[in-house]
Amino acid sequence: MAELDRIDLSIVRELQKNGRITVTDLASRVGLSKTPCQVRMRRLEEQGYITGYSAMVNQTKLGLDHVAFAQVTLNDTSSKALSAFNDAVRQISAVEQCHMMAANFDYLLKIRTRNMAEYRQVLGEQVSSLPHVLQTSTFVVMESVKDRGM
Repeated sequence: MAELDRIDLSIVRELQKNGRITVTDLASRVGLSKTPCQVRMRRLEEQGYITGYSAMVNQTKLGLDHVAFAQVTLNDTSSKALSAFNDAVRQISAVEQCHMMAANFDYLLKIRTRNMAEYRQVLGEQVSSLPHVLQTSTFVVMESVKDRGM
């Protein structure tokens, strides 16, 4: 992949702020005319820098305001075991994020539910029964100070 120049980076930043911006407005903000801006956007998409567009949703308004992070330690970290865990964790809708860690545990999960009772059910019946789970530790979010990479 080619290096991104300052205009490409500006396009990416502007689209991160507002994925619904018109090409005309985007072009104006990054200092291009419409057609060159469209060409650059298409290239950024084709090269995988821009992977999609989605709406930012207020999860609290949807009743999903309980957030917890769960540390997960596996009893086997072979490639086969990691793959089995990865495939299975993707099937749990309450798991919003899953990261393999270089730490004294193996994975960190961000889990979003309606309340503590629902979280206990997800942890006890779904997360704990994932392949090769040895133990978990939970950290409950009291307040989200910054919840987006911008």
